[in-house]
Amino acid sequence: MIEPDDLDELLRAVAGRHRRRILSEVWERERGAGELADELGLAPASISEHLKVLRKTGLVTMRVDRTYRLYRACPERLHRLADLLVQAFPTTVQARDGEETQEDMT
Repeated sequence: MIEPDDLDELLRAVAGRHRRRILSEVWERERGAGELADELGLAPASISEHLKVLRKTGLVTMRVDRTYRLYRACPERLHRLADLLVQAFPTTVQARDGEETQEDMT
């Protein structure tokens, strides 16, 4: 069963392009907020706000290493979002999968 609040919360979190860029940056390795701000050309305060939303939804985890806070994407939560979307639109996914299979056969 779909938990609408969970789906809505996750969709809101990934709706912003800056948050998607942050997720992309922290997918392969941990990054600090300052490094993210430099990489993405955003103000540190803006990065902090985006990270707060991503942490609240569980899409990003944080660990403290001495004086640094390091962030990393949580693949399980992104998989959860994908699963919720499949549950919300099952016939669309089945039709798409069927079309891909037919194309592969030709």
